[in-house]
Amino acid sequence: MKLRLLTWDVKDTLIRLRLPVGQQYQAEAKRRRLQVDSYVLEASFRQVYRNHWRLFPNYGLSQGMTSHQWWLDVVSQTFHLSGVQDEKIVQPLAEKLYQDFCTAKYWEVLPGAREALQGCANLGIKMAVISNFDHRLEGILRSCDLDGHFDFVLTSETAGCAKPDLGIFFKALSLAGVSPQHSAHIGDDYKKDYSAPQQVGMFSFLLQPESGGLKELIPQDHIIHSLDQLVPRIQKVLKSCIY
Repeated sequence: MKLRLLTWDVKDTLIRLRLPVGQQYQAEAKRRRLQVDSYVLEASFRQVYRNHWRLFPNYGLSQGMTSHQWWLDVVSQTFHLSGVQDEKIVQPLAEKLYQDFCTAKYWEVLPGAREALQGCANLGIKMAVISNFDHRLEGILRSCDLDGHFDFVLTSETAGCAKPDLGIFFKALSLAGVSPQHSAHIGDDYKKDYSAPQQVGMFSFLLQPESGGLKELIPQDHIIHSLDQLVPRIQKVLKSCIY
């Protein structure tokens, strides 16, 4: 049997932020003559993001929010927590950052990503995205010139559920018209990108640095240390052993 579908996580698998969030926010604040410490912004963002996702999971869709409003709230609260209280400054700043993060301005393609995508395409494998991102993701992938590799992009906003919820994987399989036994997923998060797809019946690869701490839990053939290992691993494990 043959691998027919490979789904990809995106953030920190195919693309990453060019700079930490705190530095990106600080740079935009400086353009408005605001002096805010990047480390304070980074810590504030992490706290606000974590709390907001807990209170309003998956961009607050089930509570009547839009992802746009969700992100404006996160950015605004990040600056408030960092000591910037003037709404006349914060609101347009939040909107500008929201729009800029739609483009490749703040993102870069990870080393080996383009080659891995092309290598998988050369094997005749259908590819798609499964990501806990909002609707801006397609535009970001287009800006990074990666969108042409995928049959579809399924975000948690579109799916109405977020990894590790198994529902998002079932939706992707349905869209692709492929059974889980002929499918695999790759990403960098153990729970969301490795364990969850396996529970659906898919094969999964975990992208993890060699210093990662999950070696005892995962068969070595399932761990990818860099994307240049992916195509040979697919050929070795999936084609010869599993499929």
